[in-house]
Amino acid sequence: MFTGSSAAYANVKRNAKFDFGIAKLPYYSDVEGAPQNTIIGGASLWVLAGKKPAEYKGVAKFFTFLSSPEVQAEWHQATGYLPLTLASYELTKKSGFYEKNPGTDVSVQQMIVKTTDKSRGVRLGNNPQVRDVMHEEMEAMLAGKQDAKAALANIKRRGDELLARFQRTARE
Repeated sequence: MFTGSSAAYANVKRNAKFDFGIAKLPYYSDVEGAPQNTIIGGASLWVLAGKKPAEYKGVAKFFTFLSSPEVQAEWHQATGYLPLTLASYELTKKSGFYEKNPGTDVSVQQMIVKTTDKSRGVRLGNNPQVRDVMHEEMEAMLAGKQDAKAALANIKRRGDELLARFQRTARE
């Protein structure tokens, strides 16, 4: 069993020497408001201040191109990343991609359910490194090298160290 980003799909499909399936994350149906959307963790595009107006016009054109339904549908289908818009999801659905690749719509399905203030996204310095720590400690627990309590304590300690490092280097 593997839990990870929907973006792992392209690599798994290309390299797996076995049949695999994709499923939604489990949830407790007795929790009020369940299910809720999962948290987006993925990549970002940043535009920095201090550039010339002509450069920002170019950035705007590039973002417009990237966010078009056709480009997003192609990107989503090739990589497994979430499409940016429902229009690109619908375009992908209409193309028959989900029927030919069962489970590839799970990431979208997990995002189009109830959203709350706490599930809108994460703003966390060193997020990829914190995620790696979580995976490492969980793997150590599943391999029998530590119990759940130790895994959680290690995640907190190592995560706090990464956050302190981020705080020292980041400027608002």
